[in-house]
Amino acid sequence: MLADVVPYLVCPVCGAGLELAGRGLRCSARHSFDIARQGYANLLPGNARPGTADTPEMVRAREEFLNAGHFTMLADRLAWGVAAARPSLVLDAGAGTGHYLSRILDRSPDAVGLAVDISKHAARRAAKAHPRSGAVVADLWRPLPVRDGAAGTVVNVFAPRNAAEYHRVLIDDGLLITVTPSPRHLGTLVEPLGLLSIDERKTERMDAALAGYFKLDSREEIETEAVLTRAEAATLVGMGPSAHHVPAGLLEERLGRLPDPVPAPLSFVLSTYRRLE
Repeated sequence: MLADVVPYLVCPVCGAGLELAGRGLRCSARHSFDIARQGYANLLPGNARPGTADTPEMVRAREEFLNAGHFTMLADRLAWGVAAARPSLVLDAGAGTGHYLSRILDRSPDAVGLAVDISKHAARRAAKAHPRSGAVVADLWRPLPVRDGAAGTVVNVFAPRNAAEYHRVLIDDGLLITVTPSPRHLGTLVEPLGLLSIDERKTERMDAALAGYFKLDSREEIETEAVLTRAEAATLVGMGPSAHHVPAGLLEERLGRLPDPVPAPLSFVLSTYRRLE
């Protein structure tokens, strides 16, 4: 699986191309990087720190929740949007478990996928998410270990957006497709559970951050509702940023005050940007 994407990778130390060498990757300057037994390569430079990378618990929660199908509408719409562009390489920046990339590749049979995430726990799952994808551990805020003009499409779902790097790794006229939560996302759960709220100007700020590198092609809002058991609601909280802010005991106490099951609005903004020259 990793072999499919190695031609698109570069050494994070010197920028030279990488090649498979036994159980690792090596560049012409003899910098080498191990391939884990789960199939992913760790391309974080030695001075990099994972910071707030997803923990094993967060990754398990995300896999459980997404596999239950609650975000299927979003995954299908995203896959359709990528397929229309007919890319040869799809780079999923902040891929998590590879759930969305797998759905994208099912819809785009001629494409290969590269899952990039700073969490090695996420990369373990992403490495096995699809027969035509490979996974690497890398920091989205640093230079990506990817060749210039390698990707036809960059996908970014609830993850950091490094405009300069996404611009660099995309082909001329390539697409950046982002998914962000709208201020209505999980609205009925935010106050009762003490979750992080969504900035009302989030989309506006994203457009401003990407300006100069990308122009907006299209934007749509995806609205649906999930009816969740308390256990599913706990899993939903556990897979996102609120997991760092709401202790498990307090979350359980707050969930106990809610009806079971509990309805929760799901609201996403899907934006497609085109690379500027």
